[in-house]
Amino acid sequence: MKFRLIFDKEKDEEVVATVHERTALIDEIEALIQKHTGAGRIPGYTEDDIKMLTVSEIECITVLDSKTYAIDSKNQRYRLKQRLYELEAVLPPSFIRINKSTLANKDFLDRFTVTVAGSVDAVFKCGYREYVSRRCFAQIKRRLESK
Repeated sequence: MKFRLIFDKEKDEEVVATVHERTALIDEIEALIQKHTGAGRIPGYTEDDIKMLTVSEIECITVLDSKTYAIDSKNQRYRLKQRLYELEAVLPPSFIRINKSTLANKDFLDRFTVTVAGSVDAVFKCGYREYVSRRCFAQIKRRLESK
């Protein structure tokens, strides 16, 4: 791996990495850059105020009653202005789709449980539960087995 650092006050700052595949190191580099630049933060709204949510602290993003919410590690819900597809395009790869209306941060997935009806639920570290669609579960399973 080569590393080059160029100082040029005339140009906008930019980080470009050419890699063969995504690895844990690449994920760490991406998270560090997003944290430093503020790109890893999105505004979350409650009844009284606005809180800048760090993407790495969000356990899942879900749609409830046609509104998008982020759920953090304290099981607090924050209303988001963006649509789910807009967020999916900018979130890091640690966010995976678990059903039509939910993105999960795989770093906060505690376990998968099978319900009496035979469906699968994702249980997050904060205690929040969300069903996993069969199609998404197959993709998640393949992704987790490949690592």
